[in-house]
Amino acid sequence: MTKMPLLLLAALALVVSGCSLPWTPRTAMVWKRVVPAGDCHCADGSQFAFWERRADPAKVVLFLNGGGVCWDAETCAFTSTEIPGESDFYDWNLEGTNPENRSGMFDTTRGDNPFAEYSYLYVSSCTGDAHLGNASQKYSPTLTVEHHGYVNGTAALDYLAEHYPDAEEVVVVGKTAGSVAAPLYGALVADRLPDAQVTVLGGQSGAWPDHPEFNTKILDETWGAYDAAPEWAVDGLAAQDWGVPRFWTQAGLRDPDLVMARFDFAYDPHAAVEVTQWMDGDPPDLLAEIDRNETAIEAAGVALHSYTAPGDDHGIFDFENAFYDTEVEGVRLVDWIEELIDDDDPPDDVRCDRCDP
Repeated sequence: MTKMPLLLLAALALVVSGCSLPWTPRTAMVWKRVVPAGDCHCADGSQFAFWERRADPAKVVLFLNGGGVCWDAETCAFTSTEIPGESDFYDWNLEGTNPENRSGMFDTTRGDNPFAEYSYLYVSSCTGDAHLGNASQKYSPTLTVEHHGYVNGTAALDYLAEHYPDAEEVVVVGKTAGSVAAPLYGALVADRLPDAQVTVLGGQSGAWPDHPEFNTKILDETWGAYDAAPEWAVDGLAAQDWGVPRFWTQAGLRDPDLVMARFDFAYDPHAAVEVTQWMDGDPPDLLAEIDRNETAIEAAGVALHSYTAPGDDHGIFDFENAFYDTEVEGVRLVDWIEELIDDDDPPDDVRCDRCDP
């Protein structure tokens, strides 16, 4: 029988005993499950939790995972496909969630990982509302869904502020639907930790539209996001005018020191499949939507740094090959991110010259 390496045996012994591993640079992740107090739960009423990797207490990644969205009896049904707790539309509990199976930016043993030394808080969405909601919706006599994503997410923010009070750098990374709320959470982090440099990196929601019907019927009436948001996030905006691109605008106006950036594949059909009905064209031009949103955000006086890769791929942050191999116009994504979080002057925008799949 092959002998288990001594380091792994020591790690297992520490985990079993309830102790945490001493952190050194380039060590593999060890996760701790955290169950917050308060009215936190998933869509089906089950327990909500998030995960922590304790490393450098001065540098923290707040990772807002995707998990899909829903807003009616069909899309919000508690049905599972291959993974328990996950339907074709969204994750309705955490039964199938496991941050240990992630790679990409979660491979902290790699020398070219810009986040290798960071502590992590991994927050998954299990409420179908992109970390934004605070409402209980009865979609049928047998289906009541707890859209409590904002309640869950802000509980993780409170934990961040309490356990990392001296953080100097916080990077809010949002994946797909998790990136929809990333700028709002970035400003909320800055409110709680005013001495920290806060960077927001949203991935793959650049095409989500600012459409009055979506803003009113889904964000406001279904998820309760408009009423749940802090005052500055909705300041001067009616519910119909408070859309996803405005999240970036409101956050940037709230804290001009926020460094805000996005990543998108130009024609990723999965990144915005839920909201294409509120876009122009059939099918819509996703790159045109991305460009239109960025133009509107920057016209409001907010700097949005961007990296747009060609094609219709999906998945970047937790995919080993995509995260480390993506290169556009001679600039590697990981190098661009490192410059984004480490340099006083954020990097130039990177955009594919030929963006078609």
